[in-house]
Amino acid sequence: NKLLAEQEGYHLPSDGFAVYKPGHLVSNQTAIGQVERDMEFFAHRYHSDQFNFNMHFVAAWDEAARLSVLKALGNAGFDVALRGIGERFGYYNLTCFHGSYMGVTHCDQSKMHSDIYATDDKSWNIIFPLITVEGTDPELDIMAEDMNTIIAVHYLKDIAYAIGDFGYHQTRPIAYYDPEEHRDKKKKPSEFPIRVVFGAYCSQVDETNFAMLRHIYDGDDPAPFADQFSQLPMKEIHWDRSTHSVSLAMPGRA
Repeated sequence: NKLLAEQEGYHLPSDGFAVYKPGHLVSNQTAIGQVERDMEFFAHRYHSDQFNFNMHFVAAWDEAARLSVLKALGNAGFDVALRGIGERFGYYNLTCFHGSYMGVTHCDQSKMHSDIYATDDKSWNIIFPLITVEGTDPELDIMAEDMNTIIAVHYLKDIAYAIGDFGYHQTRPIAYYDPEEHRDKKKKPSEFPIRVVFGAYCSQVDETNFAMLRHIYDGDDPAPFADQFSQLPMKEIHWDRSTHSVSLAMPGRA
C-alpha cells in the first residue's frame, strides 16, 4: 500500500492547498550542553470553495522540529492527558502525530467536517488554545454524536476539546481582523488580534486502523512523516499501559 504521493503518475487535481515552502526557525536555548539548531517548519493556507477564511497551519517539516514539538507537549504536561485518555477508554498505548499550530483572524464560511474517522474508536483530535481573543462570540461548533445537536463553544484557557472518530466540527464566523478590509500601516502585524490553537492526533495504532490512519495522515498534504506508518508495531509510542510509561518529554524513534 503506497502513499498517494508515491504512486506513479499521481497528481492531486484540487484547490486543496496553496503552495507551501519550508522555513527555518532557530532554537535559542543556551543551557549548558545545548547548542543552537535549525528546525524546519512549513506553513500553508487552506483553500476550498466550501471555506472562506484565512486559517494557516504551521507544522514540523524535519525531524528536529517534530521532536521539539513533542518535547514541548511533554514539558507542558500533555503526558497527563494521554494517560487519562488511555486509561479512560481502555487503550493499550497511544501515539501522537500530526501536531500543528492553527492561526486565524477572520472566517466568513466554514464546513462541518471530521478530521479522524473509521479508526475503531481509537483516535482523538485534541485541540487547545494558545492565544485567544477576549470578548468574542463562540468560535467552534461541535456536533453531537446523534447529529441532531450542534453546540457552540469558546476556546478557553486550560480547556482542550478531544474530538474522536467521526467527530464533526467547524470554525464559526469570526471577524477579529480582515487584512482585505483593514490596512492600518501604523500597526505592526503582532498588534492585530489573532486566535492560535494547537492540535494533535493521538491514536492507539494497531492492525484494525493502521491503513486508515496512514490514509488520514497522507490526506493532510503535505505529510512529511508518513514513514511513521510504514509497519507495525509503531516505532514510537508515547503512552504505554504495560510499562506505565509516558515519553512525550523524551521523544525519539526506537
